[in-house]
Amino acid sequence: MQNGVTSIKGWRMVWKNRWRTSNVDCVGLYAGAALLIGMLGSAHAQSTSNLVLAGQIAPVAPVSVAAPPALLLAKELPADVRVADYLVSEKYDGVRAFWDGRVLRFRGGGVVAAPEWFTRALPAQALDGELWSGRGQFEVTSGIVRQRTPNDVDWRRVKYMVFELPNAEGSFEQRVQQIERIVRDAHNPQLVAVRQFRLRDRLQLQQRLDEVTREGGEGLMLHLASAVYETGRSDVLYKLKPLQDAEAVVVAHLRGNGKYAHQLGALRVRGADGREFNVGGGLSDAQRAHPPEIGSTITYQFNDLTAAGLPRFARFLRVRVGL
Repeated sequence: MQNGVTSIKGWRMVWKNRWRTSNVDCVGLYAGAALLIGMLGSAHAQSTSNLVLAGQIAPVAPVSVAAPPALLLAKELPADVRVADYLVSEKYDGVRAFWDGRVLRFRGGGVVAAPEWFTRALPAQALDGELWSGRGQFEVTSGIVRQRTPNDVDWRRVKYMVFELPNAEGSFEQRVQQIERIVRDAHNPQLVAVRQFRLRDRLQLQQRLDEVTREGGEGLMLHLASAVYETGRSDVLYKLKPLQDAEAVVVAHLRGNGKYAHQLGALRVRGADGREFNVGGGLSDAQRAHPPEIGSTITYQFNDLTAAGLPRFARFLRVRVGL
């Protein structure tokens, strides 16, 4: 707002000259000019505070953001788990969504701008689940549910796959029965109870994992049947996938070599344990030209851990949207 700054300087010179050359008492007038200068300066400061520096991305104000809901999060499946003690379900690669009885929110706390007809039949009971539109459709689903103005036609493709009743009493097995009853009574084709089943041992678990992934599924979830509801990462909930994934924060952009000499070669990231490593695979040419911002959180895939405990063959999957 350079014009605003010039005007301020001009006012100062005019009023200073009048003060020096006029015999009229200018105290009141000068005070008024000072007030005007202050107002202009305040407006200038306010306008410049909203400017975006070159190379930055302009922030987008969320529709409405509350504190992230406290939800149960899964751990990677260890080798010593007794499979028969768990209820198993398909892991849906969608967008996590929490219904608090009135508002549908993302895992980060932001409001999901769902059509009124989508949430109308949801119960007063809190629900936890995944917004999902089919196997291999994560990007499509994410694009639909993050629109500020919902598209009715697009939303008809989205299902709310419910797998938990936050804060409900009883074991998980009992809560599953409640979920099935709630979904049955809702008469809402968009509301689906995630099917839970039991398996005898690791062999059956691996066979089911092979079936699901062969058909385009992401993996399996194992939830301790006797578990009461709790939040945070817990030993009552595990995920099993052919490829593991995790999240990390981008701390630097590393220049590439060869064909990527003038582009991003790899992302330097910091994992949940505080250790840093590189993620170079899985990035498209467009993402190398315009990489995820430093400070953003990404999801990456990896095969297993090295002897040093670092991800082996880490590959970029996507940027986590914190709504």
